[in-house]
Amino acid sequence: MSVENVLARIAELHQGLVPPSTAASSPASGAQFATMLQGQATSSTGTAGAAGSTTALGFSGADATAGQRALAVAQGEVGQAEQPPGSNDSPRIADYRTATAGSGIGPWCAYFVSYAAQQSGTPLGEAGQGFGSVSALSSWAQRTGRWTPAAAGTPPQAGDLIVWGGEHVGIVESVDADGKIHTIEGNSSNAVTRRTHDASGDGATGYVRLG
Repeated sequence: MSVENVLARIAELHQGLVPPSTAASSPASGAQFATMLQGQATSSTGTAGAAGSTTALGFSGADATAGQRALAVAQGEVGQAEQPPGSNDSPRIADYRTATAGSGIGPWCAYFVSYAAQQSGTPLGEAGQGFGSVSALSSWAQRTGRWTPAAAGTPPQAGDLIVWGGEHVGIVESVDADGKIHTIEGNSSNAVTRRTHDASGDGATGYVRLG
């Protein structure tokens, strides 16, 4: 037997020791694995995108009111805080100030709701200028028919602004069957914070319907 025949025979024996399905399936398995990973990456990206949308929060773009869209924005900001605490400032709070005309560092609850309204496509003010002053926001709401006095006893809706005199403003997130009002408020304990108030809003003076 020639050397060539011996080598050929060794090759045949080696091939016989490897299960036929292994060699055939390995390239396909690798391709399938890569495809699976790509699918998972695409799925994860899609999920992340949905989490920041109004649809993911239960408000479809076509059906949501202006207030509901603003609420969706506010929900995405919960936890943003002053840096350092007590400074009325942070990079994110600086973003809120851009929603108001001529704003400066200071109490920022009205900046926050102005930002939420602007990002929802319904900026506050006749010219969409936003408000740094709670009293100015209230005056605008009253002269444009958006104001409901708390004394009227009409419960607010999700997405309404809730106002305490000229001091503070937040946005209503939900109202319980017993009247408790859940809110999201900027500049509350130096952050964007969820709060719960009694049926009177703990002394709220009125509510503003964004639309």
